[in-house]
Amino acid sequence: MNLRKNMLTQVFATTLIATSFGANAALSQSQLDAFAQNTQLTFAVENNFHGGAGSFIGSLSLENQSNVALPKGKSDWQIYIHSVRKIKTSDVAGIQIEHVNGDLHRLVPTGSFQGLAPKQSLKVEFEAAAWIAAYTDFMPRAFIVANGQTPVIFANTNTEDMKRFVAPFSRENQLKRHNEPLDYSPLANAAWRYEHNLSNLKVDKEAAIKRIVPKPYSVDFNRGVAELTNEWQIRFAGRLKSEVAVFKEDLQSHGLSLEAQPDHIKAGKSPTIYLKVESKNYGNSDSQAAAGSYKLEIDDDKIEIIGVDNAGVFYGIQSLLALFPVEQSGSIKVPNVEIEDTPRYGWRGMHYDNARNYHGKDAMFKLVEQMARYKLNKFHWHFSDDEGWRVEIPGLPELSEIGGYRCFDLQERSCLLTQLGTGPFKSGSGNGYLSREDFVELLKFAKARHIDIIPEIEGPGHARAAIKAMEARYYRLHAQGKEAEARAYLLSDLEDESEYLTVQNYTDNSLNVCMDSTYAFIDKVTYELQGMYREAGTRLTNLHFGGDEVGAGSWAKSPACQALFKDANNGIAGPADLKPYFTQRVAKLFAKRGIAPGAWEDGLMYDRVNPFKRDEFPNQVFTANVWDNIWEWGVADRAHRLANDGYQVILSHGTHLYFDHPYEAHPEERGYYWAARYTDTKKAFSYMPDYVYANADFTRNGESIDNLEALVGRPLPELERPENILGMQGQVWTETIRTEEQVMAMMFPRVLTVAERAWHKAKWESNVPDEKARALDWQEFSATLALKELTRLTKSGVNINLPVPGAIIENGKLIANSAFAYLNIEVSFDSGNTWQTYTGPMSVVDPKVIRLRTSLDGKKFSRVTGLEL
Repeated sequence: MNLRKNMLTQVFATTLIATSFGANAALSQSQLDAFAQNTQLTFAVENNFHGGAGSFIGSLSLENQSNVALPKGKSDWQIYIHSVRKIKTSDVAGIQIEHVNGDLHRLVPTGSFQGLAPKQSLKVEFEAAAWIAAYTDFMPRAFIVANGQTPVIFANTNTEDMKRFVAPFSRENQLKRHNEPLDYSPLANAAWRYEHNLSNLKVDKEAAIKRIVPKPYSVDFNRGVAELTNEWQIRFAGRLKSEVAVFKEDLQSHGLSLEAQPDHIKAGKSPTIYLKVESKNYGNSDSQAAAGSYKLEIDDDKIEIIGVDNAGVFYGIQSLLALFPVEQSGSIKVPNVEIEDTPRYGWRGMHYDNARNYHGKDAMFKLVEQMARYKLNKFHWHFSDDEGWRVEIPGLPELSEIGGYRCFDLQERSCLLTQLGTGPFKSGSGNGYLSREDFVELLKFAKARHIDIIPEIEGPGHARAAIKAMEARYYRLHAQGKEAEARAYLLSDLEDESEYLTVQNYTDNSLNVCMDSTYAFIDKVTYELQGMYREAGTRLTNLHFGGDEVGAGSWAKSPACQALFKDANNGIAGPADLKPYFTQRVAKLFAKRGIAPGAWEDGLMYDRVNPFKRDEFPNQVFTANVWDNIWEWGVADRAHRLANDGYQVILSHGTHLYFDHPYEAHPEERGYYWAARYTDTKKAFSYMPDYVYANADFTRNGESIDNLEALVGRPLPELERPENILGMQGQVWTETIRTEEQVMAMMFPRVLTVAERAWHKAKWESNVPDEKARALDWQEFSATLALKELTRLTKSGVNINLPVPGAIIENGKLIANSAFAYLNIEVSFDSGNTWQTYTGPMSVVDPKVIRLRTSLDGKKFSRVTGLEL
């Protein structure tokens, strides 16, 4: 980064825009308003088959329906767009296309611009990197500025309805990503879904309703039921006061208000729920039961939950609540049952990125609440990245006040550069942060539900929000003559002339690892976070520092780093030594505070196969999130390599556990799709954490993998230290996810598959899985979702994704099915004007007007599909 040089025109972006004003023409604010309000701006994919997998042809069109002309030649107007692909075209149709930073680009008229009169249209074709096969690859809220006036968003782009500004995807060279190599991934149409959903396995409806998610270790249902009413009472061990408070809240949501007393008060003859803690062996094992283990026994007038610890009692309560019929309230009938249960893993997590886009306080509380309901216990909170910093840090107000907002401020003194479809105003989507008070409240809420929150201070890459916030702090204090104070937490070398470009198109997002102020900043943030945890009555035990995707070339021309290299006694000879140096300093800093560090796998590797030396770090626990299992890239063995070298591994694999990926291969599905073309709920459910290599099903191109070792071309190491696999977690990254409704639908119901696999090891899991048993287990699990769990989620205010139905026409009859057994299907024979419930094969007159959707309780619906794409 070089603060003295102008922002460079870069080569890594996408999408463009065109228009222009005359030589010295100056548009008034009212003219800008009229032009943006009445001009249709449209993005389109022209040809994904242009340059193999390396580039595509796109276009941007402007249809001027305003009364404002954009005159010929140069002018000071500029159009800004959000784009996530690399544009190779720099000058076209009299428009200069400039990369500002990240996804922000601008279009500037040159002397050769021919103007755009009212009622005229302009189409600009361009070449850009990679491909675009989904509407959400394009970002909303393009805007125009001129003469230092207020920016104006093009009205048709100021929406989350992508079809208002993205042209339809219909041709093969739009729907497929590339043809050299071939894109083997099947497109999701009605016929493909029908075949994908097809199963001759029958699921017992009652068994599915009784099933608990995640599945307990041992369940034995008995005759009879317990009918819970307000006549019941609770007796609990004194140490369980917090768990009882949460339990009573949950019961009240079911219309039950039960008296709860400590167990020294006799219960009498009233039916009673007993909550106890007994630390003892479970089952036939000679070893101590795992933390979180419990027993649940339900009889007609007595319910007993015994946990090996408080968490075990809490999880036993969740299993009891899971047996409540969703439609009952006030008088609840639950089957008599004996359950003995223990978790598979101690780390059962969900990662949530709201640095890219902030979705509000409620979204975080809803996620924590549902994680607890399904016995997940680790909330990995990715609160900082290039695009945002989402928590208030006392003493560093710029972090939240500037780093928490994006707007049109090229100097970045009041906000960050706008990114990811936010547009030019602080009121735009994705802006905001959690106050200190709110975070303490969240910590208390999570603690009461046995969830640890693991925050992530991203660095040394992906740190632009913090860098720019601390630069703003520097300039503020420097102007006041407080130079030493200004530099105290500075994260950038002001004389650095290093040039680099990251995967996300940033040129200035690496913390300067050679400056002591960088570590002072990390220590300051860590100190303040520790204070919040203590105030919430808990401890900060794990802190993630990212470590991933550092731009190649970072620090190469930094004077601060050159000075470090010149010291012959510090063991740092050049730039290649800097990432290990940073990791060591951070690890030691955390060790002094009693905190276990965590990092993404690539932040702990010297190269593709060699991890940093584990004994260089003083930390007893050092967690590694292993994500990169793109099988043909040859690094999918890092889970074993890192565990064997002494790191504590959290399986976070992109192909199965990245829930920002689409549910199916269809242009109307939201999300990135770099790891897999799609990851539906069934695929996530099918993940086998104990058999990493057995999950290798398809390459990124959709080719079937028959021999993983042959694909990789070298031996794959076996797992020698399985005790270092702590568990697994799902991930959601939010570049294309701007609202609470969107992020909840991307996570749910897939979060429940993580809960299932992290808690329960299915009998079908193996290096060679039992496919019939897996299929039967899936059918029952999906039926449980359809019959009760999805309704529970929606009643809790959680938006969910429903699978689009499959269908074929056979012998003149429409036959339809769903990915989830027992999920209602609705059909329309008049292009969606009226709907009826699908109950079986139906006669067809005109296939072109048939529409289908799935439905939950007649209130929530899937995306509508025809018989074609």
